[in-house]
Amino acid sequence: MNDLPVIDLRMGDDAATAIDEACRSRGFFVVTGHGVSLDLVADLDACARAFFARPDAEKEPIAMRHGGRAWRGWFPLGGELTSGRPDQKEGLYFGAELPADDHRPMHGPNLFPAEPAELRGLVLRYLDELTALGHRLVDLLDRGFGADGRLSSLVADPLVLFRIFGYPAGTEGWGVGEHTDYGLLTILHQDESGGLQVRDGDTWTDVPPLPGSFICNIGDMLEKATGGVYRSTPHRVQNTSSRYRVSMPFFFDPGWDARVERLIEDTPTGVARWDGADPHLFDGTYGDYVWQKVGSVFPDLR
Repeated sequence: MNDLPVIDLRMGDDAATAIDEACRSRGFFVVTGHGVSLDLVADLDACARAFFARPDAEKEPIAMRHGGRAWRGWFPLGGELTSGRPDQKEGLYFGAELPADDHRPMHGPNLFPAEPAELRGLVLRYLDELTALGHRLVDLLDRGFGADGRLSSLVADPLVLFRIFGYPAGTEGWGVGEHTDYGLLTILHQDESGGLQVRDGDTWTDVPPLPGSFICNIGDMLEKATGGVYRSTPHRVQNTSSRYRVSMPFFFDPGWDARVERLIEDTPTGVARWDGADPHLFDGTYGDYVWQKVGSVFPDLR
């Protein structure tokens, strides 16, 4: 895994220590022994490929512009921006299934296609299983860092966001440009095609897939909470595969109204980033932070 730590979650307290060490050194780690159904992962991957293979006209009924403030649905190839440049991917945006009268941005009901009909059930099952895994991982982060429950309190009512991305073979340019994630923790399933790269100083390291595992990385708000002891590591996706690539990032983030404060004092602050931003300087709720970020990803929708 090119030196990324591989951590078996069945190790108990040793897993908490290993995750803490990984977050201090790399900001990325790989988990096994996670308990998520591998059959579910495989079925969801196959169902997503079946959806992406359909003509765009059949996907249009669930386009994101129909999702309103819930920010759910499908976007076409090149429809999402990273650092102002179109990504070479298409995708589906999902989140926790909530009532239509939940008027918070990025909350509400999902949009599902008529075909393949089984996508709805698979996505909802996956949301349940990954939410449980997210709570388990944040508990381990809390114990490893010695946060005395303060990290876990940020996800008492988490913002749960789930994406399925499809990267056509043979496209030019970056699948996803250099970026960091916004929230607390990302749990990623990538298929056998690879393509994920993690920044390590001035170099980029490939992260090949390990069957049956999830790749985890920390986001801007966990960097802020730990005062920079944990770093939100930049990463990107390079289109190099001759096969259609599917990846499924799951974002387990602070609650919409949660305020992320530094847990300890006298620690390093942020380092210079490609975008000139410093999440340590942000003062507000996580909803404020993520809403301004996603607005730059889909400026037409905003």
